[in-house]
Formats: sequence, structure tokens, C-alpha cells
Amino acid sequence: MAPGRKAKAQRASLEEIEARIGHVFSDKTLLARALTHPSAVSGIEKRSGSYQRLEFLGDRVLGLAVAAMLFRALPEDDEGTLSKRLSDLVRAETCAEIAAALGLGEGVHVGPTESQMAVGRRPGVLADLCEAVIGAIHLDSGWPAAEAFVVRNWGERLLARASPLRDAKSALQEWAQGRGYATPVYRVVSRTGPDHAPIFTMAVIIPGLADGTGEGAAKRQAEIAAATAVLVREGVWPAIPQGEAGT
Repeated sequence: MAPGRKAKAQRASLEEIEARIGHVFSDKTLLARALTHPSAVSGIEKRSGSYQRLEFLGDRVLGLAVAAMLFRALPEDDEGTLSKRLSDLVRAETCAEIAAALGLGEGVHVGPTESQMAVGRRPGVLADLCEAVIGAIHLDSGWPAAEAFVVRNWGERLLARASPLRDAKSALQEWAQGRGYATPVYRVVSRTGPDHAPIFTMAVIIPGLADGTGEGAAKRQAEIAAATAVLVREGVWPAIPQGEAGT
């Protein structure tokens, strides 16, 4: 190898991917197909030979498995709240996070004009790989195996994201009053940015506790972020992934 050139990263084997996902395939071709990017096939095999059809199946299996988990874990939530939780847990960003954590991108098979490392890091591809692997597991070993994979990889996320879906201001007021504190009061700390795109910083004040602050494009959004900061700080809610506190 010429001096200064880096060795090409070696693609992860099917056995390595099986170890990461916790499932040994009876039919290895299913896993191979789930890891095959459309650029690696052509002609009439463009869809059947790549992960696209398995991705379609895996998306439906994932939705059912997460819906069943939510139904069992949150008996007090109504249909609307369960639907919001489901949407958050099965969105492409969540699937991409899980695929990245499992290193699925390191096993993706791409065409000769593509870079395996580059393709395997794309969030959209990672999300597709995740769903395709679920579909492949379902075809290989049925619903129990596919559901077990989802439970292993979505269980902690389901529990961690449960509380924040409640209105943070209402939750903080209930918590404060339940412990003898005064009703939270919100005030504007600052307003920055242009008139068409302001950024508000709000503080929530509860005598006896340190203030909480939050930012948002509207006062209410900033108030929710401030209330959330206090709930997380006091251990009432679990820490929220960055970007979700003001929703």
C-alpha cells in the first residue's frame, strides 16, 4: 500500500451482524438481502434483490410490536396519546439511531460506484436497514423473534420517553403543589433575534427551588422548556434527548 493511503474499511460479516442484533438466521440470504443497498443490484432485481421490500414489511412489524408494547406498558393512556408515542418511537430518526448503535451500516452491501462507509452512515439508509432487518427476522423465524428484537432495542426508549409527552407546565404545577410549593410563575428573561424569528428565554420561578430556564420561538414553547428543565433536574422526569424538550 502506498505511503499515506489509508486501508479500506472491511465490511462487517453476516456473522458479526447476527451477533450484534442477537439473532442467528436459518436463511442467511434474508439477512444478506436486508443489508443490500439498491445500488448493488440492477434490472428486475432492483427491488427484490435489495432491502426495499423487506423494509416495507419491517416497518409494519415494527409498528405492531411497538403498539403492543405501549398498550401493555401504559394502560392509562388514551388512543390519542398512544398514537403520539407510537409516531415518536417508530419515526425514521429513531430507527437510524438504533441501526447506528448496532453497527448495521458497517454491513451494508453497495454498488461499485458507492462508498460503503459513506452509504452506511446516511441516516435514511440506516433507518431502512433497521426496518429491513426486522422484516428479515420476521420472515426467518416469525413474530416472536421479530417482537423480541423490537423489545430489546425499543424498550428503554419507550420508558424514557413516556413522561415527557405530558404537558410539562401542568406536570410541574401538580408536582410543586403536591410538595407544598407555590404555583410556578413564568417571566421573560430575554428576547433576541429579528422580529420575524424571535428567540425567547423564559424562567420558571418556584420559591424554595432554583429557577429553571428554557428557550423557544414562542413564549409558551420557552415556558415548556423551562418547566421541563426543572422536572428533569428534580428527577421527576428522565433526561430528554436533545431537541425534544421544547416540543
